[in-house]
Amino acid sequence: MKLTVHNIYDYYSSTPCEKRLYYRFKGEKEAPLSPFEEVIIRLGEKHEKNHINSLGEFFDVSSILSDQQASSTLELIQKHTPIIYQGLLSTKSKISDAEIDIVGIPDIMIYEESGYILRDCKLARHADEKRHPEIILQLQVYGYLYEMTTGQKPVRLEVVLGDSTISQIQYDDGYSAKDILKQVFEIVTLPEAPYSPVGWTKCQDCHFKTICWDIAVKNKDAAIIYGVEQNLARVLRGSGTITVEDLLANYDENSLAELRIPHGKSERKVGKKASGIIRHAKALQEGQRIILGNIALPDVPNFIMFDIEGLPPYLDEMEKIYLWGLQLYGEKHGTYMPALAPIEPNGDKIGWDRFLANCKKIFDENGDIPFIHWHHYEKTKLKLYIDRYGDPDAIAQRVLDNLVDLLPLTKKSMVLPELSYSLKVVERVAGFQRTQDEYGGTWAMAKYIEAVETEDTNIQDKIINDIMKYNEEDLAAMWAVFEWLKETIQKNN
Repeated sequence: MKLTVHNIYDYYSSTPCEKRLYYRFKGEKEAPLSPFEEVIIRLGEKHEKNHINSLGEFFDVSSILSDQQASSTLELIQKHTPIIYQGLLSTKSKISDAEIDIVGIPDIMIYEESGYILRDCKLARHADEKRHPEIILQLQVYGYLYEMTTGQKPVRLEVVLGDSTISQIQYDDGYSAKDILKQVFEIVTLPEAPYSPVGWTKCQDCHFKTICWDIAVKNKDAAIIYGVEQNLARVLRGSGTITVEDLLANYDENSLAELRIPHGKSERKVGKKASGIIRHAKALQEGQRIILGNIALPDVPNFIMFDIEGLPPYLDEMEKIYLWGLQLYGEKHGTYMPALAPIEPNGDKIGWDRFLANCKKIFDENGDIPFIHWHHYEKTKLKLYIDRYGDPDAIAQRVLDNLVDLLPLTKKSMVLPELSYSLKVVERVAGFQRTQDEYGGTWAMAKYIEAVETEDTNIQDKIINDIMKYNEEDLAAMWAVFEWLKETIQKNN
């Protein structure tokens, strides 16, 4: 049997999942890469190439026949080759009484006086036990492989982060490497796929969604209930509560509130979340929404729908909003007002200035008016951009003062027999239909990167227009949900 350092990534990815590791190790058929994943891979390769090329002359082990790479890497190490690129480290290790081949390919090995620095390149901006623990563990396994191969400990472990800073990691003499390798071994050698709770965020982009999430939904697994987090799902299953029906049979709000679940190194009660979980379970079981009561929707004739499209920092030199979308709805119906950041060096600032100009025009014509958005993204990024570029006329602060988050209002007013409160889910309940076949946040990010990279202005214009159409329909979807919410509440009062 052979274990590779990449098995650690298979296990962790964005959220730890035993099933994903098991299925990939066994070669289970999986969905193809999404456009967004292809972008991430391409940018990761570019980041790595840029760094290795900045170091000067190096020896590329990947150019050697695969069956000779391990021995060639060892020879290069023994010769104190200054920089080794894509060197292959391999050793045999005993895990649970089985002798296993362990293989890893650190991106870069740099000779320094008495030994080698092992360095990996990552798009992530952080590498610690809370954020991207898989990066730490991968490097620890590289260190362990280096020590087992050469008889020496690495000088140090390093990771080149997405902003090109270098973070140092202390080698722990192989302790965490042996521990994670044992965990991986125990999972992949199970006679059948292990249990791992499904989750909306965890599973939607997984390559094995059809054999995990879809089956869990069909079987009404208790883990699909909105509010049931991963640790709670494990505790419920351990006590024999497998399905939504089991949860309602075995618990009420009081008993579920008293249930203790792991929390860090200790435990905590489910507590106040129990009532929401029970209500969602009932809604799912009955297939009917539960009206909770009236809510304070803004009682004004007109509203601004507000939605933005952005890139996380690992896809750009900084966290960037490239499209600020606004549109007036209500007694008046305005035209779509996109503030686009042009694809040029100062484009980010230009996009922000255009957005502020649009907001000023809105306030001049309508006075203080609610800016309706979905979830906290818009509020967070407004504050980020005020800090980045300032707000000399206090227009952005005025927008902040008039923000109305429609998501919590929806959740306070009714319980939906749905598995998520994402806008894409709730808008369908409200009867809204889109015109585009492809859309979504990750789709927009992938398309925008494609637009940035192309030199064909016709292709670039078409991509940007498609993204703006998606953003415009997000605004229309929020208005549809707002009207539906108001009408539904009024009917039940």
